[in-house]
Amino acid sequence: MAFDYAVVLTGGIATGKSTVAKLFLEDGFSLIDADRVAHYVLDLNHNKIAELFGFNYVVDSKVDRKALGGLIFSNPKEKLRLEKLLHPLIFEEIERKAILFDKFKKSYIVDIPLFFESMGRYPIENSIVVYAPKELQLERLMLRDGLNNIEAQQRIDSQLSIEKKRDLGTYIIDNSKNLKNLQQEYVRVKKQILI
Repeated sequence: MAFDYAVVLTGGIATGKSTVAKLFLEDGFSLIDADRVAHYVLDLNHNKIAELFGFNYVVDSKVDRKALGGLIFSNPKEKLRLEKLLHPLIFEEIERKAILFDKFKKSYIVDIPLFFESMGRYPIENSIVVYAPKELQLERLMLRDGLNNIEAQQRIDSQLSIEKKRDLGTYIIDNSKNLKNLQQEYVRVKKQILI
């Protein structure tokens, strides 16, 4: 059985999840990065992408993610076609890695940004939500990505609200202050999940 020792790491865009993932890696935790797996699976299936969406979305046997993103985010039907192809393949690869990590019988992290949006796909009981209030999330996203208020708000609104994720999470890492406080929050939660 896969995912017996898995703990999901999730949060909203610009809440600090990537920083927390780095802290887990620095502490020697095994980590499965769903975004990295998705990129790997996407390129592995570049021929199917070309068949589904056109050869202009593949360059040198790699998917042009920016071009494909432009298509799927402006067209919900195309987004569903892509998800129908990729989601089962991404799950299989994450499950394969989880089976290997479970053999060590100790906690490991599965970094899934949209874990709660894909409820039921991953049979993982415990989750860590990296939390920052919506106003701070908006401010950080605008600063980080050079977006205006409307663009940043649209990206935040495309995900389940951070307040809802906080309510659904098993453990909460509060990232509403500075880096030192985030590190203290991380240590507190790390102690709780250690097996």
